[in-house]
Amino acid sequence: MIQVQSYLEEIRQAAFEERKLLSILVDPDKFDVARASEFFQKIPKETTHIFVGGSTVKEGETCAVVKAIKNCCSLPVVLFPGDHSQISTEADALLFLSLISGRNPEFLIGQQVRSVEKIKNSDLEVIPTGYILIDGGRETSVQKVSNTIPIDQKEVKQVVNTALAGQYSGKQLIYLEAGSGANFPVSSQIIRAVASSLEIPIIVGGGIRNRQQMNNAYQSGATMVVMGTAFEN
Repeated sequence: MIQVQSYLEEIRQAAFEERKLLSILVDPDKFDVARASEFFQKIPKETTHIFVGGSTVKEGETCAVVKAIKNCCSLPVVLFPGDHSQISTEADALLFLSLISGRNPEFLIGQQVRSVEKIKNSDLEVIPTGYILIDGGRETSVQKVSNTIPIDQKEVKQVVNTALAGQYSGKQLIYLEAGSGANFPVSSQIIRAVASSLEIPIIVGGGIRNRQQMNNAYQSGATMVVMGTAFEN
């Protein structure tokens, strides 16, 4: 495990030093805990974090998956929850997501309020994160579950202003998301524009299926890239 006082500080330091971080996203609904050890033998050697979460996850599955990961992997486990039921106190940190690209109050503050009882007495490091859903060429689970409309990739100024609004409202990270299974990832133009406007680190995920797309995101200003099982290819 990365020995740091704060996982957020580690991400900030990586941004300052222009080091690149890679997170592998584990969806509890699609993860076989019996094959956890085999799974983590396949992850890229440059992986720095494990994210756990999905748009819809059955009650209790997140906890079981986090425990299985902790038993066979020493990397930090960070929750990336689709709703309050996906919070596990067994993890190391929590991206306290607010879907700032949408206008659905349930995902702006409703789910966050529901999660408080679980996290206020836990040891989880809570990281306020502005979550921006960007059109990746197809309707994604996030869009369906949240009942929000992603921002068109052509609307670069809107994405930048949304990210800045997140920073001004106290978010410590901005997560640019094209959605799981997106036809194409967040464009380099958007990442570059957001990175040049913000003073906080950027995470980019969704639709990144190969090393070239990953490197494009890094070169455009992403501090962390998130990949699903596409890394196996």
